[in-house]
Amino acid sequence: MLQPLFKKNRQASQTFILITIFLDVLGIGLIIPVLPALVGQFTSSPDEQAHWFGLLSAMYGTMQFFCMPLLGALSDRFGRRPILLLSIFGFACSMLVHATAASLISLLLIRIVSGGTAASISVANAYIADITEPEHRGKAFGMLGAALGMGFIFGPVVGGLLAVQDLRLPFFFAAGMALLNFIYGFFVLPESLPKDRRSPFSFKRANPFSALLHLGKLQSIGGLIFVFALTMFAQFTLQTTWVLYTQFRFGWTPTDNGIALFVFGLMSAGVQGGLQSKLLKRFGEEKLVLVGFTSATLAYLVYGFITVGWMMYVVILANLLSFAAGPALQAIVSKAVGPAEQGVTQGSLNAISSLAIVFAPLLGTTILAKVGHLPPNDWRMGSIFYVCAGLQGLALLLAWRHFRQPANKPIPVVMP
Repeated sequence: MLQPLFKKNRQASQTFILITIFLDVLGIGLIIPVLPALVGQFTSSPDEQAHWFGLLSAMYGTMQFFCMPLLGALSDRFGRRPILLLSIFGFACSMLVHATAASLISLLLIRIVSGGTAASISVANAYIADITEPEHRGKAFGMLGAALGMGFIFGPVVGGLLAVQDLRLPFFFAAGMALLNFIYGFFVLPESLPKDRRSPFSFKRANPFSALLHLGKLQSIGGLIFVFALTMFAQFTLQTTWVLYTQFRFGWTPTDNGIALFVFGLMSAGVQGGLQSKLLKRFGEEKLVLVGFTSATLAYLVYGFITVGWMMYVVILANLLSFAAGPALQAIVSKAVGPAEQGVTQGSLNAISSLAIVFAPLLGTTILAKVGHLPPNDWRMGSIFYVCAGLQGLALLLAWRHFRQPANKPIPVVMP
């Protein structure tokens, strides 16, 4: 009797975690096409709008960088359930305050809180690891990734459609979904970490810089660390400036951007979920990275030169190989270290991504602010994409150089 009941509870817990991740990311996606427009209500020029949006995005990323390991360490000490529920409730409250924000300063404070509560993904990962046997963990994390991807696919388009009625409506919608999720979890979510398996809280374990320091020990990976960093920087620069850029250059509305981001997410999910294995068989991991990076570099350049909005869709569809390059690169990095180092290696890569979330918006919006006043058909309007192309091209060069080295001779680390 107990075994079937345990399996039933475990399945319910996994379902809740998947719903939580989907709704969290859906809430984040809802405001992607809307937040720049909300910032625009409190600014008087495109330059000022770009600067403030960059600052808000950077603060959000900074809080994620510090809070992901912090919330994970707190969940190791007090259990997953209270930290996860607290994070969900905090996210709901932050969305409500977003909807009623009356100034840029209030928006800045809200983004700080929102970035911290959005770090609940790290606790959700730990919960899944608690309730899943090692041999089934890969499949479980795959389902988690699928839930995350679906949230990013549907969030922007739903947010864009809701914004047609009212610019603040997407924030109320996200808050409502999070509150329903909190109530559901409060009554059905059991604790996954028994008290005898909990560990004392340690600031050393909660320090995100410890993950970054580990990178110096991964000599066998060599230049691939910088390849990953450059790729993430280019990717997040694109993501954090896309909405403002298309607004300035093509006059796109939140709905227009919601649809475009929906297509972008659908392409990413389709390639990584349906074509990845076929592309790996066709090219192999190393060649797929190089081909994908080449495609991405060219796509960034074309994005910058386009002066007609519908052409952006053509580039998104033609750039499908770039979506497969990232997973292939992560697989190569994973195979370069032993089983005992997998966790800390992936943690280090996540730390790099978090830093990219912090600094990419500052770079992107600063450049965008410099050219936002130019005529839409001026080639300089695409400067941000030319920078992305340069970063991605450098990543391509470092990757090609690394793959040419004999396997037993690590490439010297070269700072880009």
